[in-house]
Amino acid sequence: MRYLMIALLISCCTASVNAQTKVQLPNGWHLSPAGRSLSLGDLPLNIAVSKTGKYAAVTNNGQSTQTIQLFDAKNELQLHEITIPKAWYGLKFSENEKHLYVSGGNNNCILKYNIVQNKLILTDTILLSKNPKENISPSGLDVDEINNLMYVITKENNTLYIIDINTKAVLNKIKLEAEAYSCVLSNNKKMLYISCWGCNKVLFFNTTLKKIETEIKVGDNPNDIILNNQNTHLLVANANDNSVSVINIKTKKIIETLHAALFSNAPCGSTTNALALSSNQKTLYIANADNNCLAVFDVSILGNSKAKGFIPVGWYPTNVKVIHNKIFVANGKGYSSKANPYGPNPLRSREAVIYQKGDTSKPIGVQYIGGLFKGTLSIINEPSVKQLSIFSAAVYANVPYTKTKENIAEGEKDNPIPTKVGVHTSPIKYVFYVVKENRTYDQVLGDLPQGNGDTSLVLFGEKVTPNQHKLANNFVLLDNFYVDAEVSADGHNWSMGAYATDYLEKTWPTSYGGRGGGYDAEGNRAIANNKAGFIWDNCKRNNVSYRTYGEFADDGKANIPSLQNNFCTYFTGYDLSVKDTSRYYQWQQDFDSLLAINKVPQFNSIRFGNDHTEGLRKGRPTPQAFVADNDYAVGLFIEHLSKSKIWKQTAIFILEDDAQNGADHIDAHRSTAYLAGGYVKQNFVDHTMYSTASMLRTIELILGLPSMSQYDAAATPMYRCFSNRTNTNIFTAISPLINLNDKNIAENKWQRQSEKMNFAEVDAVPDKEINEILWYAIKGDETIFPAPKRAAFVKLTNKKDIED
Repeated sequence: MRYLMIALLISCCTASVNAQTKVQLPNGWHLSPAGRSLSLGDLPLNIAVSKTGKYAAVTNNGQSTQTIQLFDAKNELQLHEITIPKAWYGLKFSENEKHLYVSGGNNNCILKYNIVQNKLILTDTILLSKNPKENISPSGLDVDEINNLMYVITKENNTLYIIDINTKAVLNKIKLEAEAYSCVLSNNKKMLYISCWGCNKVLFFNTTLKKIETEIKVGDNPNDIILNNQNTHLLVANANDNSVSVINIKTKKIIETLHAALFSNAPCGSTTNALALSSNQKTLYIANADNNCLAVFDVSILGNSKAKGFIPVGWYPTNVKVIHNKIFVANGKGYSSKANPYGPNPLRSREAVIYQKGDTSKPIGVQYIGGLFKGTLSIINEPSVKQLSIFSAAVYANVPYTKTKENIAEGEKDNPIPTKVGVHTSPIKYVFYVVKENRTYDQVLGDLPQGNGDTSLVLFGEKVTPNQHKLANNFVLLDNFYVDAEVSADGHNWSMGAYATDYLEKTWPTSYGGRGGGYDAEGNRAIANNKAGFIWDNCKRNNVSYRTYGEFADDGKANIPSLQNNFCTYFTGYDLSVKDTSRYYQWQQDFDSLLAINKVPQFNSIRFGNDHTEGLRKGRPTPQAFVADNDYAVGLFIEHLSKSKIWKQTAIFILEDDAQNGADHIDAHRSTAYLAGGYVKQNFVDHTMYSTASMLRTIELILGLPSMSQYDAAATPMYRCFSNRTNTNIFTAISPLINLNDKNIAENKWQRQSEKMNFAEVDAVPDKEINEILWYAIKGDETIFPAPKRAAFVKLTNKKDIED
């Protein structure tokens, strides 16, 4: 078996990439998408192409409105768009190009659309079960029109369904080992190839014998699969391995593995998740979702493939198809991040309508991060050798990750943060990492004059959060910090692993949009876990002691194996009926017992999440009381550590797992972050752009840990916030300036909305509504919605900069 990888280092290239601007994302990576562009909907996941290439269809499967779009592929025009209640990935044209079959997601059905005068008309629904409460969720599908059969695979009950198209009867159900993603029939319809997303295998299902006759182990999280025209080889994208497995169908063996990352032996983070062959079958295009590019291979001789280069596309490409000589790419998150001064929004009542300036015909919707970034369709002419070299240079310029950076970090001499990975030279011996819930920078620290805040968006200012304001004032104010996640479902995995798998990124929008599915993050579902685990696994592999308090552990049990015997059994996890100040005392008891015997672990993760709040539920704490309780717990936590004998050797890192529950005038990902400890600078303002991965990178360098993904390997460490001069001052917590026992007593529409919400689970409440409630609870019903003050968070670079 041969292993091939792209490692092109283009040293001199002066041409531009279509002379277009370069956009910086909030994680520090850049976009310079090639080609032309059409607008798509929220999280496009799949492109289907009709037999002659006349039509292309896209399924949009995001948190907000879900739609199916029909395109004229030749003329690059949208013909029609329809809203669909629930959809997910599955998409297939009939041979005669008159029908389109669509997965109905958690409605457990397949929808059949007729194409009439270039429009999609719903004509039939095929139910996989008569029980609407059964968890099925069809994903990929394929159709055998000769025998009037449809094959549907699922990701909830892990089953292959064989359906009679004419009668709509389910003829057979074959249990699969784990969640399935995609399937494709052989030309003679005698074999169905299935990517088993959750079991890291490709399955060969014999359609005559109706049984799985072969299982081939491939890479981690295999998703998209394609057959070459000759039906001799099957190609499989492996998301967590940055790779593609090439399988000889006759011998049923992997004959080569194509590594699609930009550098050799790169850690996870490319997220290889879609494949397409050129019309002549000689070129393979591979979509790397998290590298925002296509990798290109010469596959004219399969088994002896050669790397050719890269093509820059949009943000998080989820699918790629070739139609004649044009490459079509679905970019899941579009072309840029955005500010969200109008939401996720506590800023107006449901009845109020805010219009775009000067145009009362265009109302502005709530800017909730879960559905804020609309997808795009990049259309790129297949490049020449010369153009591909230009594209490749642009891709390398967009990516901050390099092998050098992975091993040697940015830093400065004599700083407590080492620059060399894996060494134990830092004078900081203990790290405490606190994870909080869902706040933006402007909501909390927008009132600090030395920072880049918008005072009109402040909800929980200094009166509510005096301790966090004191931390920002006494130690370091970070006003340019961005979370890598959109919501808690990917936020906790990003916070603890510097990565979220393709499974998480593609499925959380379904559940957050109220379309079914569960909360699979935080170790709750194996397929959602990072391949190399999380920071605790990293500690375990490198002999660094560790312990967790509520993060990935709750109700007396650990969610992942590495936390067994490494968590505080009596620390309360996510439960808004328990005060964070109570959690502080739980932590203090455990910490003091360990300190007394000199057994404090080197890495400690703690969850204080009551800044989430419960809105205006009657009889429950007010939003201010919730946030003030969280703030006081943080203050007491810092104070206790500052009085301990290990304070001088301690560094404390505090962040929100995501920033979904608020507005921010710079970017929807901008959030609060805090530092404290013996070597943290005092009275310092740091405007450096940092991310969740930056914080993890800093922790790893302190503890002598390698990076876990391309993101922490590429992130800027927070060394500017540290000094070799120690601070032994005691931090004294400020007692709450409001009553922590204040309860919601009013009966009004905001209270009634709160009563209907589920606060027992993380992010089970609708964020747009909870933020609306918070705004009016704090600001009052008569408060005028503030106008935006700044554009979206982007850094535009001109043609010359790209060339350089």
